[in-house]
Amino acid sequence: MPEIVPQQLLDRLARLEAEQAVRRTISEYMHLCDALDSPQTVACIAALFSEDALWEGVGEPYAERLGCHQGREAIAAMMAGYVRQPAHFSTNVHFLCSEQILVDQSGRGAIGRWKMLQTSTFHSGASHLNCAELLIHFRRCADDEWRICHFTTRNLFSRPVDYWHADRAFPVPHCPPPSLSGENDGNDTRKEY
Repeated sequence: MPEIVPQQLLDRLARLEAEQAVRRTISEYMHLCDALDSPQTVACIAALFSEDALWEGVGEPYAERLGCHQGREAIAAMMAGYVRQPAHFSTNVHFLCSEQILVDQSGRGAIGRWKMLQTSTFHSGASHLNCAELLIHFRRCADDEWRICHFTTRNLFSRPVDYWHADRAFPVPHCPPPSLSGENDGNDTRKEY
């Protein structure tokens, strides 16, 4: 006779699985936003949202600059605005941290909060560093997929930067550091890292 698993353990397992599903959804969203370069990418992003989803920038300057977009089609249209030739972003990388995910008692809804760092270089060559707080509501939809139903982003700080990628090689313990003059002439002109 099979052992009966207590309902409390089943509930805890369901919450853990829900948290992991939410984490996968937001991770896929960020991954797709890092390469927002085609209508196919826009369609994949849109599929992560519920039909009635709301995407909005809150506070200054995001409320005005990013706006509010209601419904999956409106969110897709907003994302499609970034798809152009030449590409809007030549480099775009999102980093998430300070995660908190709370699954509700029904097991069909969740709220996630993250700090997000975005490093971007644009087609023009300018680079920018943004930090935002994300507060995102998720819903387990009829097909059992977890989708975003309310996405908010609030600016914490934003500033232009000179560049992200230096031409000089980065330090590796088993390799001698590169010379500032471009070749090793025997003088100790190497910069400490």
